[in-house]
Amino acid sequence: MPHVEDELLDERALSKLRWRCRRGLLENDLFIERFFKSFSASLTVRQGHALGLLMDLSDNDLLDVQLARKSLAQVSETLDREDGVHEVLSMLRKNC
Repeated sequence: MPHVEDELLDERALSKLRWRCRRGLLENDLFIERFFKSFSASLTVRQGHALGLLMDLSDNDLLDVQLARKSLAQVSETLDREDGVHEVLSMLRKNC
């Protein structure tokens, strides 16, 4: 039996996550929109949670980690240790 965190996000959860990911910086919005175009059909509950955690970063910190100008550890040691965050960050970077 698959673990709940490995299940795909349902339509409602995906919609809420999209809304949560709206950003003030246009660059972040563009990268996130590309991310959803590439991965929304295969996004798991764990990945959705990790993306939500990344959205707690300020716009500037989020942009810096997406563009690899700063490491995740430099902007948030807590996030650096969270399960799935590095995976989702890698997915986001594919769309930069």
